[in-house]
Amino acid sequence: MLRHLTIAVCIIGLAGCAKPTDRGQQYLDGDFEQVLNQVESVNSDKVRDYSQFDAQMTKVIERSPSMAEKYFPLYNQIQSWAAHSGDPTELANYGIQAAQMGGGDGYGNVMFTGYFSPVIELRHQANEKFKYPVYGMPKCDGKCPTRTEINNGVLANQQLELGYSASMLDVFMMEVQGSGFVHFDDNDELQYFAYAGKNGHPYVSIGRILIERDQVPREKMSLKAISDWVAQQDEATVRELLEQNPSYVFFKPQESLDVMGTAGIPLLAHASVAADREYLPMGSVILAEVPQLDSEGNWNGKHVLKLLMALDTGGAVKKNHLDLYHGMGDQAGIDAGHYKHFGRVWKLGLPNTATADPWLVPAQAAKPE
Repeated sequence: MLRHLTIAVCIIGLAGCAKPTDRGQQYLDGDFEQVLNQVESVNSDKVRDYSQFDAQMTKVIERSPSMAEKYFPLYNQIQSWAAHSGDPTELANYGIQAAQMGGGDGYGNVMFTGYFSPVIELRHQANEKFKYPVYGMPKCDGKCPTRTEINNGVLANQQLELGYSASMLDVFMMEVQGSGFVHFDDNDELQYFAYAGKNGHPYVSIGRILIERDQVPREKMSLKAISDWVAQQDEATVRELLEQNPSYVFFKPQESLDVMGTAGIPLLAHASVAADREYLPMGSVILAEVPQLDSEGNWNGKHVLKLLMALDTGGAVKKNHLDLYHGMGDQAGIDAGHYKHFGRVWKLGLPNTATADPWLVPAQAAKPE
């Protein structure tokens, strides 16, 4: 951790002791020892934008009566605060409690990454161009086949093909996101493919592989950088790279076009996050200084204070890491692909309700005194 730099290192190079801020790190708070830390007040001078909270809250109330029953007192109080004040220093005046996330560095810098819903072109029947299948979930005894085995045709002739893409990478990227929209080129139908399961093999980042092979510089790595590299390669080279990741995701078509998170609630862009449910159970509300990026994917020096809801999870999203949902389509993919920046985050709660004492994880809250 940065705060553990030795005095000797500082003496050798004083300039090296300055903590980096290029990804929105602020280093304003700490030292925090826990993921969630009780604080008496929230101080933030960032521009505020709470405009999307009501719409995301409405989705929760419409789709999940049990979640609405648990969280509605908090939601209602947050609505009142946002409408009449919105000043984070006045949260306590509305009875709202706050627990600050400690960040991976213990100074409150929480990492934000991004994800999105891709839109890929498919056909119902394979041809010379559209030849890469998207599969539904097979019946597997133990672990399912690896990516290499699937590419070699082990799932063929089992009526599991949901459609065929012209791009191996498009299918792979939809797997990485866990779901996506598909446009069937042959009948102009738009459909949402939800996550159906995975093959049980470990996930390996192809971005990391490209960095290790000196194909893409670490500081330039993004979804666009991967796409640009793939565009310069032949089919065999692309396949070899993708097969470095043995994990494989399967899909199931949905009648609705709603993008559903783990909580079973439709996700709205820039209003919801995937989070570690041990610390942020589904339905939790966070107040977050969300880092803002320029068109090149660099932090532009600004954060915006937003109300977000934890409505999704992810295998790599643990502790002081939040994955911000960016929406649907190419631009959302570009924006999400650049996102690996930092902001401060507070989990909100309300006394005498199921959300009381937000600094306690559920296991702690359940323990008798």
